[in-house]
Amino acid sequence: MDIILARHAETVFNAAARMQGHMAHTPLTRAGIAQAEAMGAALAATLGSAPDRDLWVSPSGRTQQTAAIVGEHLGHPFFDWRQDDRLLEIDVGDWEGRYYADIVAEVGPIVDADRRLFSVCAPNGEWFPAIAERLTDWLAQLDPARPVLAISHGITARVLRGLLIGGTDWHGVKVAGDAPQGTVFHIRNGVESVLHTGAGVQGVKAA
Repeated sequence: MDIILARHAETVFNAAARMQGHMAHTPLTRAGIAQAEAMGAALAATLGSAPDRDLWVSPSGRTQQTAAIVGEHLGHPFFDWRQDDRLLEIDVGDWEGRYYADIVAEVGPIVDADRRLFSVCAPNGEWFPAIAERLTDWLAQLDPARPVLAISHGITARVLRGLLIGGTDWHGVKVAGDAPQGTVFHIRNGVESVLHTGAGVQGVKAA
């Protein structure tokens, strides 16, 4: 299987340290737009014009905005991207839209500093095994003979990479290492390389 996997660029919620989760449609910042432009340029330099790849994107606004910019660089119209709910970010339930600082003040630490992953499940939210389950289902429905370019989210991309290349156990799920926003990975037959390192921040505040 040949998958290029990108993490979306910076959003206004990322910059303000507010929870986004899977349904919040938050626009890119000017820095995020620059990150998406850099992602597109790097992919165009690697893949050339109108590459013959299946294009997938999370339905979230921030991933779609990133995909629209990347697609212009590649010569693919936005409408070539297939949306799939299984590529959405972790559902943060009742925390969606709230400031991280307010949640921490209310319930205490919610992030493991070393792993940069949630250590507490949000009320009415989603946990890592559920993310792995929906991503496993998405992978099973791909045509292994077709190369893929997918744009997703911070935690979702780490779980997906964990399924493909392995990672450190986190609550029963293999999770790959963290990477800045705007980073683009190429995973081929279980081996990962970095096509482009993004200029964004790391950790769950940029999920």
